[in-house]
Amino acid sequence: MYNFLPIAFFENKFVPFAEAKISIATHALHYGTGALGGLRGIPNPQNSNQILLFRLDRHCQRLSTSARFLHYDISAEKIQETIIDFVKKNRPSVSFYMRPFVYTADLGIAPRLHNIQKDFFVYGLELGEYSSPEGVSCRISSWYRQNDVSFPLRGKISGAYITSSLAKTEAIESGFDEAILMNSQGKVSEASGMNIFIVRNGQIFTPGFEQDILEGITRDSVMKIAGDLGIKVVERPIDKSELFIADEVFLCGTAAKVLPVKQIENFTLPENRPITEKLRDKFTAITENREPDYQDWVFPISID
Repeated sequence: MYNFLPIAFFENKFVPFAEAKISIATHALHYGTGALGGLRGIPNPQNSNQILLFRLDRHCQRLSTSARFLHYDISAEKIQETIIDFVKKNRPSVSFYMRPFVYTADLGIAPRLHNIQKDFFVYGLELGEYSSPEGVSCRISSWYRQNDVSFPLRGKISGAYITSSLAKTEAIESGFDEAILMNSQGKVSEASGMNIFIVRNGQIFTPGFEQDILEGITRDSVMKIAGDLGIKVVERPIDKSELFIADEVFLCGTAAKVLPVKQIENFTLPENRPITEKLRDKFTAITENREPDYQDWVFPISID
């Protein structure tokens, strides 16, 4: 199904991907006690000897912060150094996605975070377009986003993705491409693995952190880009009914980038998406290092 990059970082060394294996008794496998990252890389269109990573520092910092929920002290600098070495060893020639992951590595059955070994690995795979650039159809999921009072939503914890998985499969089996989850207050939260924005009357609206969303790095980037383009962005609670009457709706995430929504339930959204298209074009140009004002977001790695 996927073309994995040939080298992985596993148990503090680089090994062939096929040899990076864990035991069936691994603690994190049983209890979801892991924290994940994800970031894209592309060959530099202007320099074949360079790989470009988007906002590497922010991704490494978020994973380091997420690891703290597992009582695991791993620095953003350690993660970044490993990812740079990982890219240099793999020398990818096409667009790809990396998955750095921290987890409880002990073999055992007692759910806990104290007195237990933790570890860190990185692997990658070739990845082009995550979804159709023409847009996706969404259903409102019957599953609700977790609440921060019972789950550490400020971290990207692996156990949280059971809800995302249930919602995604429910959507696909119902004839849709993606799911939109509400929070426990009945307000719009996020998609199964992406943040959500709506456009009305030339302004962008998106749920704030208090709506139990993930603190998305692509979300943060889109908001900054929109502001620089003179488009007002408002963080506030969003009602379900607003989705159906929006001028535009789009999702964003590391894998999907900026993804338009063409349908929600039985409501077809307008095909004209000027703000979504403007943001998507700008975002693509930034990731390809064609925007001098955003060069601090792009990390070049030499592979020659």
